[in-house]
Amino acid sequence: GNFKLNVDDSQVDEVHINAPGYSHKTLHLHGEHRGTLTVKLYRSVIEQVDVTAIPLHISVMESAQPVTVVAGEDLRRKQASTLGETLKNEVGVHSSYFGPVASSPIIRGLNGPRVLITQNGLDLSDASRVGPDHVVSTEASTAEQIEILRGPATLFYGSGAIGGVVNIVDDRVPSSSEERGAFAISHNSVADENEASFAYTGGSEQFAFHVDGFKRDSNNYEIPGAAALEADHEHEEDHAEEHEEGRDGVLENSASESSGFNIGGSWLLDNGYVGLSYGRLERLNGIPGHSHAHEEEEHEGEEEHEEHEHEEDVAVQSDLVQDRWQLISELSLDTPLLSGINTRIGYTDYEHKEIEGGEVGTIFRNETLQARIDLLLQEMAGWRGAVSVEVTQSDFEAIGEEAFTPPAKTDSYAIALMEEKHIGNVLLQLGARVEQVSIKADPIEWEDHHAEDEADSHTMLRFDDMEFTPISLSAGLVWEFTPGYNAGISLTHAQRAPSAAELFSYGPHIGSGAFEVGAVFDLHAGDHPHFHYRDDVTEEVSNNIDLSLRKHSGNIAWVLNFFYNEIDDFYYQQDTGFDSGEFTEHDHEEAAGGEEEHDHEHAHDDFPVYVFQQADATLYGVEAQLAWQLSSPLKLTLMADTTRGKLKNGGNLPRIPSARLAGELRYELNGWNAAFGMSRYFEQDRVAELETTTGAYTLMDAELAYTFAGLGELGSGDVTVYLKGSNLSDEKARVHSSSLKDLAPLPGRNISIGLRGSF
Repeated sequence: GNFKLNVDDSQVDEVHINAPGYSHKTLHLHGEHRGTLTVKLYRSVIEQVDVTAIPLHISVMESAQPVTVVAGEDLRRKQASTLGETLKNEVGVHSSYFGPVASSPIIRGLNGPRVLITQNGLDLSDASRVGPDHVVSTEASTAEQIEILRGPATLFYGSGAIGGVVNIVDDRVPSSSEERGAFAISHNSVADENEASFAYTGGSEQFAFHVDGFKRDSNNYEIPGAAALEADHEHEEDHAEEHEEGRDGVLENSASESSGFNIGGSWLLDNGYVGLSYGRLERLNGIPGHSHAHEEEEHEGEEEHEEHEHEEDVAVQSDLVQDRWQLISELSLDTPLLSGINTRIGYTDYEHKEIEGGEVGTIFRNETLQARIDLLLQEMAGWRGAVSVEVTQSDFEAIGEEAFTPPAKTDSYAIALMEEKHIGNVLLQLGARVEQVSIKADPIEWEDHHAEDEADSHTMLRFDDMEFTPISLSAGLVWEFTPGYNAGISLTHAQRAPSAAELFSYGPHIGSGAFEVGAVFDLHAGDHPHFHYRDDVTEEVSNNIDLSLRKHSGNIAWVLNFFYNEIDDFYYQQDTGFDSGEFTEHDHEEAAGGEEEHDHEHAHDDFPVYVFQQADATLYGVEAQLAWQLSSPLKLTLMADTTRGKLKNGGNLPRIPSARLAGELRYELNGWNAAFGMSRYFEQDRVAELETTTGAYTLMDAELAYTFAGLGELGSGDVTVYLKGSNLSDEKARVHSSSLKDLAPLPGRNISIGLRGSF
């Protein structure tokens, strides 16, 4: 088509052209072109969506670092109740799957504090990076697109992104007043789940506003067979058999209910916009696999076999509330030094309670203030880039008798420089970032095993203030060696400051079912195992290389990625083989005072003890994608990925996802959309010490949908009715990367029906 740009072409340096179904095209003008330009786009079967929340322009096929963007109808089809389940079928991405209620993305085998979850470029600031049982406090049903940066993204987002970034983009701070809206309602059979969501943006010439909301309720999930696997040890087998019958066919304590809304408005200017938004999220869910037996002790003289006659399950639940404010501004400038300034400020007040047997055991709170300013630099000698300045203050605390980590304050300050330059068909990208991170934790009650007097053995342990200075450097290039093909290489040296939970944890975490111990505690095994305090912890250091080869034009397109990541002083949780009762036996004897207690105060004495340790590690792997337009309505997509994670001194890293091969055949014509897909997860037998293997399984999915297009006054709306099935063969499947794999299998056969529309 023919298009007219009403701009001064002498001041336009770069023009980006994109269209659905075609490869992007970037023109570098430098004031040398006048009048009419002729541009040819090449057809592509891989969508190429821009990444929005970084100062440099990159897309799926134009980045030195592997990027995935899920947007539009593709996102609507994949949307699930948790972020991890929404993204688990993307190449290089798996799910932590803490049952159906709390699943976060795992990128190339890395999770937790190494994978940053952001919303419009700002940290979510919840507790999901602390433990796999904590819900990611964002909602995919109201998102416009989700961006995944695989591999270190520390230059853009800081040391918490050493393993990658997942950025949720929504319109809660609108950048224009163009009227648009969307809605969706659905029901599924596996959890009797009902969901509804909506979003609307509109306004006037100078003001834009946005509102969205959602509500979701579900019951316990249906599963094929029993929830718990038989344990290896005889007493554990007896325990498993005792509970298997009641759990057969249902994953108990997996029901949830959640709701949320966002409102926002923006002042539209000639050179950009300034906007503010407020959002609230509420969620109540069970934590499957962690019901504890509450037993009443027998009276003297009763028969021994009657001891467990009065047992009943004590359910564990999570109750989350989050309030979030965001101020976002993007302004174009015309000064000798700056071409624009982007500002993002976020304030988050987060709280969730872990409730056991109707009583609050632990309250997690996180109050965070974050501000980031990106100064977009004018082009100099062909280089374009940005200076980013960021300040974050986080006040995290866990309160209660079962709080496993002390309250801690984390302050970080950072400055980063990113530059890029086009030299013919080669794009160069360089960057550097320096951070200052300080962590201050409150003291905890501590048992001193070296005290001569037992009365003096319980003291207050005061932690040293921790100071870290992570430095990150990156260099990459993208070479379009022939039209429709390019190759990319990215080299990154990144450092990460450990989180407060990785350092200072010491106690039972009822959600994860483990007694967690931080890296500042050194385990001394033996007949009387105990811990010593130490302060010689260091930053984690990653040296990563990414190699990419891409074909992005024609009816066949493919992407092949290789990555190799050496991480020195890698923080990981090691199963010690001990139970928590071996460290708290003395405390229990003192508390009992010769008299047995009748509540579940000590129900966590048999929690396995996991200790954060540092060791050198290596992760490497391959990712492959292929899209083939077999005919006008028929498209085949294939995907495969595998990650190998091991310790340099021998052994494997725990919970590394299984190798995977997946494919989908999709048919689209005259409003009809039908698809059939299969995913094969191979056996994972490269396991860590005390970790068990996970068997292979195959999942089959199908979808049938019809879209009524051209609805509404302007004919721009559409409504889609769909029927979707997942795990159609009712396969028994367990996720190796899940800490609940032996207690919570994947859901069984599920049929979903729904209606979604946009205008």
